Amino acid sequence: MNHQHNQNVADTIYALSSGGLPSGVAVIRISGPHTRPAVERLCGFVPAPRQALLRSIRNRNNDVLDQGLVLYFAAPASFTGEDCAEFQIHGGRAVVDAVLSELSTIPGLKHAEAGEFSRRAFHNGKLDLVEIEGLSDLIAAETEMQRRLAQEHSSGHLSALYHGWARRLTHARAMIEAELDFADEDDVPGSVAASIWVDMQTLRVEIDAHLARAGAAEIIRDGLKIVIAGEPNAGKSSLLNCLARRDVAIVTDIAGTTRDVLSVDLSLAGFSARLFDTAGLRPTDDLVEKEGVRRAYVTLEQADLVLLLADAPGGFPELAEPHAAKPVIRIGTKIDRGTVLWDKAAADVLISTKTGAGIDRLIEQLKSHLPDLSGQTALSLPSRKRHVDCLKQARDAIDLSLAQSNSGLDIQAEYLRQAGDALGRITGRVDVEDLLDVIFSEFCIGK
Repeated sequence: MNHQHNQNVADTIYALSSGGLPSGVAVIRISGPHTRPAVERLCGFVPAPRQALLRSIRNRNNDVLDQGLVLYFAAPASFTGEDCAEFQIHGGRAVVDAVLSELSTIPGLKHAEAGEFSRRAFHNGKLDLVEIEGLSDLIAAETEMQRRLAQEHSSGHLSALYHGWARRLTHARAMIEAELDFADEDDVPGSVAASIWVDMQTLRVEIDAHLARAGAAEIIRDGLKIVIAGEPNAGKSSLLNCLARRDVAIVTDIAGTTRDVLSVDLSLAGFSARLFDTAGLRPTDDLVEKEGVRRAYVTLEQADLVLLLADAPGGFPELAEPHAAKPVIRIGTKIDRGTVLWDKAAADVLISTKTGAGIDRLIEQLKSHLPDLSGQTALSLPSRKRHVDCLKQARDAIDLSLAQSNSGLDIQAEYLRQAGDALGRITGRVDVEDLLDVIFSEFCIGK
């Protein structure tokens, strides 16, 4: 792979890789050409690759800093593709500081920058960009669905899908090149149109179907954005507290208490849901409350789902465009004061945060707005805006290629090249593939 490496590759990097201290065990990782001498200096010798040994770790003065497991990985069989080592030591602050400080005195070693181990893995062809983003998401995952989505990306399954598409584009271009360059040869089919263009149309449909699932991926990564709205004192903050099972919003009987937008994260059926409590929607002259209402409308614009609250049948505020188009659950509140007033059709669900009535039914309704991933074993979804942008560029280029059937095969092939480049940008592997290799493997040209 021919990537420009903007870091000084001669540097050997080290860092604490295991997170917050104190902890039972701390893992210090080293990567780069000076790894062997560094391990030798701290432990007296270097263990055989991939063999964990319990060793004393000493400083220059031969004082024992700690005892721990030492692991050595010889290039290229390591996470970064370089010589690597790990010290698994006790996770006390003083212990870790002593070992890191000793490493800092060794010539050629420097403390790693954020993400530098992963960046080296990318430059050395060990991981592509989608896999690296997946690793980053795996570390940040807090819900089961986030873990599954990140696992799919970090394991290379999504990359494999994109590489498969890129291969089909390369094959199509190879067939076109063959037709253009070797049209007078007997063993080259007279027209590639039949098979190639049918496959390109299929590919376009596949990319479109994949793009259609970007919304589900966004909800998995960022959470379902649920906004609680309604007139002042309709019970919005009480509902937020009830769902969060803790007091995150001030609950009083004075209208207009919530001046800002409060949010709380919940786990809902394995998904992340972010619940926003907003200021009561009503006309007002109070400048601070006016600002609260303005912020409420801004938050409504970003909502995936709106919970519209009223404590009496006629109390639901009318949502104007563009908010009116959002999915809405109309919730009648405070039914502990008597449900006589409520007509069944007036609300989707009736609740009381005091008695807990209707809350389970409301949670079931919330779940019905989560992405339906039933029957899907794999979560190969485009989870970042970067992926979606590149996929759209690829799809649009295939569209242009299909539409240019009167302009000549060379122009159509150029659009297919652009589509392949757009896919390559997702994983970071835009290679200029040698089309002749593909051609010669497909045909017996030149007999």
